Amino acid sequence: MKKVVAVVATILLAGANSASAQDGMKEADALQLLAAQESGRPAYSPATAVKFKASDNVFVKSALEINFTYRAAFVTLPLFRGLSPRNEAVYYIITDASDFDVARKMGINYAPKMRHAKGDGAQRVTLDGGVMRFRGNVDFTPEHLVIPGSPTAPFPPREARPGAVGDAEWSSMAVLPSGVVLNVQMVHNASGTHDRTKSIDLQKRTVTLSLLDGFQGGKQYYYHLVTDVSEALPAALENGVHTPRLAKVPEFGKSRPADASALLGFSPVVNGITDAKTRMDQGFAASIANGGIDPINVFPLAPDNGNRSQSNNYSPLWDAHVNMWTEAAVSGGKRRRITSFADLERLVKAGWVTSASINPPGPTNSFVAQLRPTRAIINCPVIAQPNLPPQ
Repeated sequence: MKKVVAVVATILLAGANSASAQDGMKEADALQLLAAQESGRPAYSPATAVKFKASDNVFVKSALEINFTYRAAFVTLPLFRGLSPRNEAVYYIITDASDFDVARKMGINYAPKMRHAKGDGAQRVTLDGGVMRFRGNVDFTPEHLVIPGSPTAPFPPREARPGAVGDAEWSSMAVLPSGVVLNVQMVHNASGTHDRTKSIDLQKRTVTLSLLDGFQGGKQYYYHLVTDVSEALPAALENGVHTPRLAKVPEFGKSRPADASALLGFSPVVNGITDAKTRMDQGFAASIANGGIDPINVFPLAPDNGNRSQSNNYSPLWDAHVNMWTEAAVSGGKRRRITSFADLERLVKAGWVTSASINPPGPTNSFVAQLRPTRAIINCPVIAQPNLPPQ
């Protein structure tokens, strides 16, 4: 009898999942159809997509333009129109989906770990004729401000204020009626525009946003886009929307595919070399000392958009495990750019790098070189990792 019940339950679950998947594709159709009608630009498909060079290694295939100029990289993405809780028009981008077929259809990253982001850290949205109605909203009116701590010790900053703040309901994790989770970011509403915006065209439905550099697998030019951040300080440092609700997405310090976590560990540096002229600069102190240049954080893996299995470990929700060079490393001249997770692990084992003092006490994460999580989530969808000569 138990076996029969189990079989029936499996069949019902499979049917529900199939219906959910079909509904997700219908939702993607509606979003793309409205965007095409309003922009006059064909909906994304492999046939209509921009033909980037293979060496550009672009992950978000729906991108309209990417520029890889060092220290000035940017991406142009399609804009979608939605509605705020007050029925005002808002405009947003879509970069990742928890469903493989939806991601492929829309030309965005497949992020299966985002399926774990359906709880309190997300916002449930509705769709009406392709118009997404949000429960939350973003205030773009605050003035972005970062003042260095001192000329010799820029970090922590003396004052830091993010230039945009989400309300209690806002989250970039948008759960559609089907249950598919999309990574969306509001970039414009009646209050203003996202701080990473270089230009925006509401008529053509395009937005151009500045990209950040990073290291992954020993390679530089891991270009990603900071959208929103769970904590105020990193939101200010990386020009993202401060989104307190994002902190409720599970689970800090859990980064493996089998973990019930939407987060993926990465490692920013606190106290790397600050002199940008050396081209060895890295970290928060270097960023603050040089007017907000890329901190060049260290990431574990790239999007794997062709891998539909649950072993795919990519997520745009990066769980910060901030590291710092030890006093012995600093005095001994050991500092340089950290270029990969393997490199980070070697430096930790050698005693040159450790968990930053800003990280709260708690368990370490074996996925991130036994560092402790900082308990800050930075939403950074990865756009491309081009094959370019080092700078």
